[in-house]
Amino acid sequence: MSHQTTHQAEIGGRKLLRLEVRNAETPIERKPAWIKTVAKMGPEYRQIHDLVKGENLHTVCQEAGCPNIFECWEDREATFLIGGSQCTRRCDFCQIDTGKPADYDTDEPRRVAESVHTMDLRYATVTGVARDDLPDEGAWLHAETVRRIHEMNPGTGVEILATDFSGNPDLLAEVFSSRPEVFAHNVETVPRIFKRIRPAFRYDRSLDVIRQARAAGLITKSNLILGMGEERHEVSEALQDLHDAGTDIITITQYLRPTARHLPVARWLKPEEFLEISEEAEAIGFLGVLAGPLVRSSYRAGRLWAQSMVAKGRPIPDSLRHLADKNAGFAQAVS
Repeated sequence: MSHQTTHQAEIGGRKLLRLEVRNAETPIERKPAWIKTVAKMGPEYRQIHDLVKGENLHTVCQEAGCPNIFECWEDREATFLIGGSQCTRRCDFCQIDTGKPADYDTDEPRRVAESVHTMDLRYATVTGVARDDLPDEGAWLHAETVRRIHEMNPGTGVEILATDFSGNPDLLAEVFSSRPEVFAHNVETVPRIFKRIRPAFRYDRSLDVIRQARAAGLITKSNLILGMGEERHEVSEALQDLHDAGTDIITITQYLRPTARHLPVARWLKPEEFLEISEEAEAIGFLGVLAGPLVRSSYRAGRLWAQSMVAKGRPIPDSLRHLADKNAGFAQAVS
């Protein structure tokens, strides 16, 4: 699914979790004709829609018109942001504000787990802002959220999309110990322009984070955003780097500029280019590949996890067996 985020909202004097889609904003530049969505409301989508509405959960997924909501909710998948709405780092493509984050909210893991239960999700992705202001950089919060979701929702798959925790093995081990179904860390771009676009991150360190997750026995995942100034051969090199580091799953998407303050779109890739890159990634050996203009790193995350489980010969729990359906399509991915 597209990046949705949870915040607290005040309605009738009661604090509520807020589900928010960050990547559904209309870009500044005029989009080419091939960037379009397909709306198909199935029974699972309708049921989760009614659940969210009935429980008064404030869903900006609906308000923002998320392009992937129909598919992801049909699979009962959603993505949550933890750690607050302010990030201690700045990336030129990201819409999250940079600033001093709010105090550490130790009750957030319970609330997210309850939201997963209320929405009756089968697969949840949890991502968080960078918290360099904290001694553990938010590692406990990430790990505890995964643990609480698993405890309150047996059979629900959990994917963690994490920052690099400065590459600290002890902090990463804390997150790994929660045993998410997938550990994701997004490299996002190629080495030549990495420092300019992600000044607080390091390309090699991000690759090492993936290596550590793979060594811990986790299924690993990363993402590349295209259209930010990279060259075609650099995409190939980055894909090889990610595979060599132990990345199992790769998603590849088009950069959409959130506001005028963000990096301009350097180029709109055509569907046939995404198809070519997707085929290259499959040939390199990634276990799961999704590429397309509106694919996001958590789009159909459960199905990509299931593909990887099958490829590794690992059993899939009965409650998630539907995610291994080979006949299920991916509307936003090229094929």
